[in-house]
Amino acid sequence: MGARSKTVLLAVAVAMAAAAMLLLAACGEEEETEVIEGEPIELGDLSYNVAITRFLNPDDSEDEQYLEGQTEPAPGEQYLAVFMTIENEGDETVQLPSDFRIVDTTEKTYEAIESDSPYALPLGAELGPGGELPESNTPASDGPIKGAMVLFLVSDQATENRPLEFEIPSSSGDGKVELDI
Repeated sequence: MGARSKTVLLAVAVAMAAAAMLLLAACGEEEETEVIEGEPIELGDLSYNVAITRFLNPDDSEDEQYLEGQTEPAPGEQYLAVFMTIENEGDETVQLPSDFRIVDTTEKTYEAIESDSPYALPLGAELGPGGELPESNTPASDGPIKGAMVLFLVSDQATENRPLEFEIPSSSGDGKVELDI
């Protein structure tokens, strides 16, 4: 093999290596669609961050505000609240999901329920460009958790079937947040 052939082969090998590195770098730029509580998740133009998840006690004075308008849970059920912030990082108004879900390890699914609480995330609402939820100067933004609440009624068995996943539906691909409860 002559010197020129070796130079051409070396050039081809370098080009292929560079192309492979670019492909690997591009793969690393994909947004995470599965995170743990406390890590942001980007779905389309919306950035979600679950701050805290906790079971609510209807007999606790703090939790009464979160459960405003809810009935006492039936035996074997309890309320679970997911508190989060959402930011629209895009240039257009985006509709929020109304069908958030909790899924346990047995694949049992729990749907978000409507809430009259001043801390509740407005399910299915629109969020304008640069908009954030909870909005500033609201109970949800000024409260101890500083997050908007998505409320669920789950069975007591959900506590045994952890980790629970919070599923966020999105037209750009659903996201999952492993909850820390």
